[in-house]
Amino acid sequence: MTRRIPVPAGKHPQAGGRALFEFDDKSLALFNVDGQLFAIDDSCPHQGASLCGGRLEGRVIQCCAHGLRFDLLSGYLLNSTQVKVTNYPVEIIDGQAFIIISEESVP
Repeated sequence: MTRRIPVPAGKHPQAGGRALFEFDDKSLALFNVDGQLFAIDDSCPHQGASLCGGRLEGRVIQCCAHGLRFDLLSGYLLNSTQVKVTNYPVEIIDGQAFIIISEESVP
């Protein structure tokens, strides 16, 4: 089953920006890197710290708590395939952004 979750009005970040919003029981972080949108769970897999407020360098987000760095495209910790933050595809349809959540993407 796949769900298309519309990004709420006012939560579509400008280039270089980010937005945090709640959906069901999830906190999702949405990043705009050079016009491309990336969506991830806003919880570091290490100890659950928020990732939305972390340092963003290109498409790499750094956790504020312990400095772990994740690739927004793959979700993986840099230089590792052992630790991953859940990431979601984003589609734009008629100017509206949708986060795609499928059963495969939910841990």
